Amino acid sequence: MKKLYFFLIMAIVALSSKAQSPIDTIPPYQKNKAIPDFKLLLTDSSWLSKKDLPQYDYTAIIYFSPECNHCQYEATEIVKKIDSLKNVLFIWASYRDFEDIKKFEYKYRLNLYPNIKVGRDPIYLIPSFYQVKFTPFVALYNNQKEFVKAWEMGVEMPELIEFIHKK
Repeated sequence: MKKLYFFLIMAIVALSSKAQSPIDTIPPYQKNKAIPDFKLLLTDSSWLSKKDLPQYDYTAIIYFSPECNHCQYEATEIVKKIDSLKNVLFIWASYRDFEDIKKFEYKYRLNLYPNIKVGRDPIYLIPSFYQVKFTPFVALYNNQKEFVKAWEMGVEMPELIEFIHKK
């Protein structure tokens, strides 16, 4: 009888361990190579979604926080090198307060460039999709809107420029 109980307990343990799946630690962007179906409220109060994206050689999605010093540096560096980055559409997205996002855009003069869009991600889709740990987080897509590369703590402009011009 003890053997029967032992086998029943072992069978239950084996079945329950198979029913539990391990935690998936791979971010969605590494499994799904397409740009996520986001919807951003731009600073001009219009909406931008994946289907509205203009055609560029590359699309860079930058998740940022307006008060982040590294994000401020990234914005400054992009504007300095904008002439070498005209083939890249930059989408700056944040979950922060809409007014803070607007102030960031105007302070760093991002509003002056047609290849830069800045907006609020009201449903927190972008940081969830990329499992953002640090800002700025940069994800780069090619002209087919397929994932190419990510920089989890921002990208230096010489590296980005070299990357997009050698492909």
